[in-house]
Amino acid sequence: QVQLVESGGGLVQAGGSLRLSCAASGRTFSSYAMGWFRQAPGKEREFVAAISWSGGITDYADSVKGRFTISRDNAKNTVYLRMNSLKPEDTAVYCCGARVRGRDWRDGNEYVYWGQGTQVTVSS
Repeated sequence: QVQLVESGGGLVQAGGSLRLSCAASGRTFSSYAMGWFRQAPGKEREFVAAISWSGGITDYADSVKGRFTISRDNAKNTVYLRMNSLKPEDTAVYCCGARVRGRDWRDGNEYVYWGQGTQVTVSS
């Protein structure tokens, strides 16, 4: 079993940056592909980014491509999301998830473990 704890959220002005962290417990962290999703009030959960177990493959939603960077440090059992050039529409609760296998890592239903989330608020 894996427990995930996100941190690093907060209030930032448009154009600013934040780095989110997702710390995982358990010795099998490196076995999981990891993803970041977000959910804004009144909206459905949305895929943001994903990274393979080795870190060699990454994927981004079009809305964040070129602004966000996902990375991981398996020695520290942590996955990161660096967010630059933030926009008010990036405001949401950001959650990380752990996925073992599936067909589409943009599908949140394929993730078996989730953190509680961290709030990101971008003011205009």
